[in-house]
Amino acid sequence: MKMTSGKIPISSLLVLLVLLTITEGISLRGLGMELRCRCIQTESRQIGRHIGKLEIIPANSHCEETEIIATLKRTGQEVCLDADAPWVKNVIERMISSRRH
Repeated sequence: MKMTSGKIPISSLLVLLVLLTITEGISLRGLGMELRCRCIQTESRQIGRHIGKLEIIPANSHCEETEIIATLKRTGQEVCLDADAPWVKNVIERMISSRRH
């Protein structure tokens, strides 16, 4: 490859851009920001009594759906819940009302 003064080879520029993109993604994830939706599939079966913790992630620029993630008591497994399921709405309402009191 022939180098001329003052010019950067395109391949070097591409490598630099890829590295910057990767490190930016890592740093945002480290700050707790996801760059995509976390839920690929949702559970609609009633598992309310097995839920230990509930996390609600509002829609944002990286995911247009509100995500509801339950952590199961026994296993610690995270399960994405169907936000439209009536039982999920009831669980969320109970959670909100218990925080008010």
